[in-house]
Amino acid sequence: MSGVWVFKNGIMRLNEGVTLDQQSSRKKVLVHLPTGQVVSSYSSLRKMLMELGWEIYYGDIELLQFHKTSSIDLISLPKDFYKFNSVYMYDIVVKNPNIFLVRDC
Repeated sequence: MSGVWVFKNGIMRLNEGVTLDQQSSRKKVLVHLPTGQVVSSYSSLRKMLMELGWEIYYGDIELLQFHKTSSIDLISLPKDFYKFNSVYMYDIVVKNPNIFLVRDC
């Protein structure tokens, strides 16, 4: 079985018509829906998440993490923003529905 897993409309599906090379060549961005702003740095993302009730979690020195006290959810991101890819973006979208969106550049 070949293909890539694609997250679309809240559902993960195996897309057998797309190779990993084709999927990775499309650059993704994380968009904050209330403002329409593309997240371009961790400082802006941190501000947006904190306004939603997320707090910085200091459990791992290798990761930038956020925890929401009203849930068991944890968002873990790489320390370097240049390593911030669509996998991390979709994690933020799933845990903050109707606030963030991942789209092609």
